[in-house]
Amino acid sequence: MQQFVTLEHLITLVVIAAAVACLCGAARRWPGNWTTGARRALAMTLVINELSWEAATLAGGAWSARSDLPLNLCDLACFVAAAALLSQDRRLVELTWFWGLAGCLQALLTPDTGSWHFPNYGFLQYYIAHAAIMAAALFLVAGLSIKPAAGAVRRVAMATLAAGAVAAGGDAISGGNYMFLVSRPGAGSLLDLFGPWPLYIGVAAAVALLLFMMLDLPFRLERRAALDPDGIDVVPAAPGTVRHQISVPRLAARSCLTNGS
Repeated sequence: MQQFVTLEHLITLVVIAAAVACLCGAARRWPGNWTTGARRALAMTLVINELSWEAATLAGGAWSARSDLPLNLCDLACFVAAAALLSQDRRLVELTWFWGLAGCLQALLTPDTGSWHFPNYGFLQYYIAHAAIMAAALFLVAGLSIKPAAGAVRRVAMATLAAGAVAAGGDAISGGNYMFLVSRPGAGSLLDLFGPWPLYIGVAAAVALLLFMMLDLPFRLERRAALDPDGIDVVPAAPGTVRHQISVPRLAARSCLTNGS
């Protein structure tokens, strides 16, 4: 497996972690209208960075349907994250959260940058793409408190399978290796630990499901504790909505009166 722990890699991760921590911390400590501008700027960064790669490969005559279609999960996550930032739609936020942390975090920890080094465009484009998706996930969920709802793991798992099916079709037509469904990346990755093809695909799917469940665990526990000891619904409302606090005993009493008991 490729040696990933280099000074260049570590410095890049530290810079990314510090920037994301500052963004999320500021959103929690000083919420306000500035977060709208931050959401839009981050969404624009994601889209421009992704499209710049397509433009650069086209201009250089290196674009190929075998490798440059937006069929990898992180490519899809880029546009999903941008849409989530602009709309704050909870379903899109869920996809951004699970795909961003389960997929893009792994891509940052074990980068497939080949011979690219700072300040090469390919190096910058790769890290900006994956770091911005992860930043979007943390900013929306940890910073703005738009949290996954019940059933999120099932929904995201089905969306991931659908994305894999599209990627498999793209591989069959183009002869590519989208989502590494045909072979593992040559630079080495965690997939090397999951056995030969096609075993590693099934193992990776199981690991992804486990990661989704782990990423959902804090919110699952929060949902279970959504009622305080006095029976008051304390789950935060989604942006732009108002949640009425309803006492469980009062709701039960209302039901009894309605039934004439």
